[in-house]
Amino acid sequence: MSYFIDRRLNARHKSEVNRQRFLDRYRTHIKRSVEEAVNRRSITDMERGEKVSIPSRDISEPVFQHGQGGQRSIVSPGNKEFVEGDRLRRPGGGGGGGGAGEGNASNQGEGTDEFAFSLTREEFLDFVFDGLELPHLERKQLVDVEEVRPVRAGISREGVPARMNIVRSMREAQARRIAMRAPIRRALREAMEALEAEERKDPVLRNPARIAELKTEIERLEKRLEAVPFIDTYDLRYNNLINQPQPSNKAVMFCVMDVSGSMTQSHKDIAKRFFLLLYLFLERNYEKVELVFVRHHTAAKEVDEEEFFYSRETGGTIVSSALSLVDEIIQDRYPAAQWNLYVAQASDGDNWDDDSTTCRKLLAQSLMPRLQYYTYVEITPHAHQALWEEYESVQAEFPERFAMRQIVEAGDIYPVFRELFRRRAKQ
Repeated sequence: MSYFIDRRLNARHKSEVNRQRFLDRYRTHIKRSVEEAVNRRSITDMERGEKVSIPSRDISEPVFQHGQGGQRSIVSPGNKEFVEGDRLRRPGGGGGGGGAGEGNASNQGEGTDEFAFSLTREEFLDFVFDGLELPHLERKQLVDVEEVRPVRAGISREGVPARMNIVRSMREAQARRIAMRAPIRRALREAMEALEAEERKDPVLRNPARIAELKTEIERLEKRLEAVPFIDTYDLRYNNLINQPQPSNKAVMFCVMDVSGSMTQSHKDIAKRFFLLLYLFLERNYEKVELVFVRHHTAAKEVDEEEFFYSRETGGTIVSSALSLVDEIIQDRYPAAQWNLYVAQASDGDNWDDDSTTCRKLLAQSLMPRLQYYTYVEITPHAHQALWEEYESVQAEFPERFAMRQIVEAGDIYPVFRELFRRRAKQ
């Protein structure tokens, strides 16, 4: 019998499988805790882990126990102080409770211990963005800088050891051994037959010199057979890989935020938290998504990430300036045939009197025919204004690719975000 002993050192994360199984089993409890954490955190505190508590009654597991009846033999451990029949002294402390603890006991209320553990940053973000995706992401035509994917393209005589094709190499080695050994085996067989024929002759007629010559030849041929290598560098074959051009699935997300005077600091904080969630979601889940940040009041400006989240610039409100800037950037840098285009806009709904109609025309005639998805978030506890009403007509024209939601308070951010970017069923 053969024994295989695994002497490899334990991996650093040897309990990772068990931990993942635990997270999957209690996903509902963990997601509820994650949602509460997202709602109460500040915009600068979104990326750390989270401590999660699960009631002990929810982590109980079924166990087998002995039922009543039947015959059983029980062996109980002994001790050094007591034997059967000893009388035990009542603990001191007075009172009927018999305890020596501090404080007063209560005969009301009940509770359960909770099992607490910590989620890592990666696990926390996994739960935050679980089940979300960019809607209607498509593969576009081949662009100048092609995206390539290595694909199998037959067998090659040259390559690196990691790509060696074991089966083909052994097949080539076997074919070479057969081809090289065949003439040697044939000569060996003829020499052995000649030796056998010579040895069958009458002793008077035998030729000792001929017998010695045949034995020497047989020994030489057997050494030649043994010298044929089992495998040679000539036999090695490698999987050949070539780079095959692939359609591009690159995307760009335009983050458009209203920073006008009507947006209070509370509204701006909510908008920043929404865009920070969007930023983390895209950075974590998509390698080929570019982000374009646009701030606007009466005039729109493309800014970097730092200025977008932390600048204090303010002014009046002309929303169409931002939409016009997005349209110009798309025409200059992001052709619709090569890019998946997305826009996320956050505003309080306040706009210049006649500008809302201009926004509707820009969206319906220029932007929406090229965009994959447009999300508009209105941050206000009050009644909707003209901008919302104009956007409703755009949504009616593009129901699958235009989404509108209202956020009243910070607790609405995460539910609205999940609703806007939930994973759709494949059509």
